[in-house]
Amino acid sequence: MSKWKHAGNILPLVLAFAAIVLIPVGAFASEGHEAPRWGDFGWRVLNFVIFAGILWYFIGGLAKRFFKNRRETIGGALDSLEERRARAKEQLAAVESRIARLNEEREAILAESRKQAESLKAGIVEEAHRQAAQVVEQARKTAENEGRTVLAEVRAVIADEIVDAAEKALSGKLNADAHDKLIANSLKKVVLH
Repeated sequence: MSKWKHAGNILPLVLAFAAIVLIPVGAFASEGHEAPRWGDFGWRVLNFVIFAGILWYFIGGLAKRFFKNRRETIGGALDSLEERRARAKEQLAAVESRIARLNEEREAILAESRKQAESLKAGIVEEAHRQAAQVVEQARKTAENEGRTVLAEVRAVIADEIVDAAEKALSGKLNADAHDKLIANSLKKVVLH
């Protein structure tokens, strides 16, 4: 059955060949050339048909397999290209989604950084206010201590001057016991105030 298929495929080739050969023969006969010998021509055509049949019988299967394998190879390559194209589209979509997520992550990181910076700024300002309050309190305490020290020094100087002035004024009027009593009373009054 397969041989008849080969022969069925050869028949159009034989008819085409015969038409190609017969047309020039008719042209030669009309131009006054010697008439072709039809018997010789018939054997040549039969010889060609047999040669083409043998050639097709032995090489036709190989040619069909070659073209079939070639078609399958090309089809496989196209399928492979389609698969690769689909994978490339998936990878592109994945990359684009990662880029979109990177932008979102970047915005989130920036927002978190701003939040931390504001928190750090507020902490620094609060610490500066606390330290300023400590400095003011320490300055107040230092001023109070210096005021007390100066007041004590002033009292001591005033007491010394009062004692000196009283001593000068009373040195001629008082005796030694009365003098000591007067100094002690003066000192008590100055220290108590």
